[in-house]
Amino acid sequence: MNLTNQAERMQQMIARSEMLQAPGAPDVLTARLVEHAGFNAIYMTGFGATASLLGAPDIGLMTQSEMLSQARNMVRATNVPVIADADAGYGGISNIERTVHEYAMSGVAAIHLEDQVAPKRCGQMAGIRLMSVGESIKRLKAAIHCRGSHALQIIGRTDALGVDGIDAAIDRAKAYQDAGVDLAFVDGVKTIAQAEQIASRLDGRKVISIVEGNETTALHADVLRDMGFSVVLYAVSTLFATARTSLEVLQNLRQSGSTQADAGRMMAYADFVKIVGIDKYQKLDEAFGGE
Repeated sequence: MNLTNQAERMQQMIARSEMLQAPGAPDVLTARLVEHAGFNAIYMTGFGATASLLGAPDIGLMTQSEMLSQARNMVRATNVPVIADADAGYGGISNIERTVHEYAMSGVAAIHLEDQVAPKRCGQMAGIRLMSVGESIKRLKAAIHCRGSHALQIIGRTDALGVDGIDAAIDRAKAYQDAGVDLAFVDGVKTIAQAEQIASRLDGRKVISIVEGNETTALHADVLRDMGFSVVLYAVSTLFATARTSLEVLQNLRQSGSTQADAGRMMAYADFVKIVGIDKYQKLDEAFGGE
């Protein structure tokens, strides 16, 4: 079990200008894979959690308790900071208070709160509707107030880019910084030019999400660091890779009646059980098991 205060750890990493690279994890197994691959953070993606738990699109179907369960289990299973999607706080100001406290107690390092109104959408989708800047600022200030002295990092996310354009998105991000958030996050970035504008026009600590299918995937981590981003999310990389590989293996099995041709694309049994921590449990059994 992870007993480290990962919120403080994330705070310290950012303070010493160490960029966090956080691939998205739709489930706890993927979170362990992200850590095993050597990344210094994990992103609990709402898009991936919704797909994994409900088999549905990211349109606000997940409840607060379902998201918290995902977050809590990821923290228990790993030893690097988990950055969690907290949607828009799951209701009014009182709901935001509970959301902040529950996520803090779960052990996550950071949450992002967005400025959409229900029903929410993934930041890459059409049909997003925004709350007013004033209302969003009040909600973020409430989250910061409710956090108290806890080190939980509050990320102010805006989805204004695809609705009102780059200028409005940057203005909102600046307003959220002025409200006191720890990091600002303009979601829905699809082009390198958008990323460059955000980097040059938005001072302070900021987050970017790199999504497959957009040209931003060409931006190397070193370039993003030099541009001034503190956190880089790769929200759907593992989800899309797993879905495609699994579907292809299943289609080949259905057609050929055997998995032999795809054996090289799969992890060996011995390697897999190491990922899920078999060694720890074997040692416990050896030390405290039967006579």
